[in-house]
Amino acid sequence: MKVDLNDYFYFVHVIEKQGFSAAAAALGMPKSRLSRHVAQLEDRLGIRLLQRTSRHVAATEEGKSFYHHARKLVDAMELAEAAMDNRSGSLSGKVVISCSTGVAQFLLLDILTEFVRQHPDVLIEERVSNSMIDLVAEGVDIAIRGHSGDLPDSSLIRRSLARVDWPFYCSPDYQKQVEPLETPYDLARCRFLKVGRSRAKDAIPLQHADGLRTHQTIPIALCSEDMSTIRQAAIDGLGVTALPEYVCRSALQTGQLVRILPDWISQSANLSLLMPSRLGVPAHTKALAEFIREKLPSATASNS
Repeated sequence: MKVDLNDYFYFVHVIEKQGFSAAAAALGMPKSRLSRHVAQLEDRLGIRLLQRTSRHVAATEEGKSFYHHARKLVDAMELAEAAMDNRSGSLSGKVVISCSTGVAQFLLLDILTEFVRQHPDVLIEERVSNSMIDLVAEGVDIAIRGHSGDLPDSSLIRRSLARVDWPFYCSPDYQKQVEPLETPYDLARCRFLKVGRSRAKDAIPLQHADGLRTHQTIPIALCSEDMSTIRQAAIDGLGVTALPEYVCRSALQTGQLVRILPDWISQSANLSLLMPSRLGVPAHTKALAEFIREKLPSATASNS
């Protein structure tokens, strides 16, 4: 029976989009056509690749095994096309990159715009969210993630970018109001501006330069998942905050913020670049990943 490579392509998308409806929407084609291609593939192989119910689609054990081989074939096809697109020496194609709001606002902005200037035929689609997403299911090529522990999905390719400290900051005027701030216990007299959501018991973690760890209960004045909001609230003298160094660098240089408790930080996190584990990566995607790996560490450095 004649092999139709479209069958492999559509099957891979059904698996990665976790269903026919989502895959059909992503590909801009009728669900019936997609289903017909997968059924044709199953008939030719003589095995059931997907278990279908009225609401769910799940890969069989044979389907899971076949997916890895089909994914490699689709990768090879995409690489072949990318090689033709880039035969002139100039990069072209689309790259989908995912990152948090803070990374988008304070780290990637200049990096992405510089890359676009150098490679005008590469389309970058930046998706900004503070939620962890499934890179494969969402069609993401590159993700930048901050994490304090190990990342759970070991199937992803991970490249370490930088380690970022979260010192304590406040405005000069607020510092005068609550002086002295010499020990973590002095923070109890402050109002805290927290990145994230409020919990019933908010005890702020602290780490000393010599490795000592402690917690301090501080009255919370404001919580936000947007780092720029928290930074501005600190500049406006509403309280003390802990933020990544790169977020507050410019405000420190202009004197809008000062660092307090210089021997202490709230936490330290790793920044990593993640990519789906695939056989091949198109040249334009690989170029952007390498560009970020080259530029981002210096953008996070405290002395830059």
